[in-house]
Amino acid sequence: MKELIEFLAKSLVDQEGADQVQVVEERRSDGVRYTVRVAPGQLGRVIGKQGRTAKAIRQVVSSVASRTGDRVWVDIGGADAREGDE
Repeated sequence: MKELIEFLAKSLVDQEGADQVQVVEERRSDGVRYTVRVAPGQLGRVIGKQGRTAKAIRQVVSSVASRTGDRVWVDIGGADAREGDE
């Protein structure tokens, strides 16, 4: 699943930004949370207009996860996004 999210995100950013895409997997008792971090200048490409691209990424990941019965969340943020930000 992590590889799928990384592939989708890298496909959306510029060639220079592709090496800055990072996907962090956090396993929890109620499912798996994936945090996607990209360069701040590339964040708009991954989120898309009105969040449509981010929503599409989440739908694809949810569809794949439903086949295995897993529960997943995908958070998208900049490279400077810190865990626990409110």
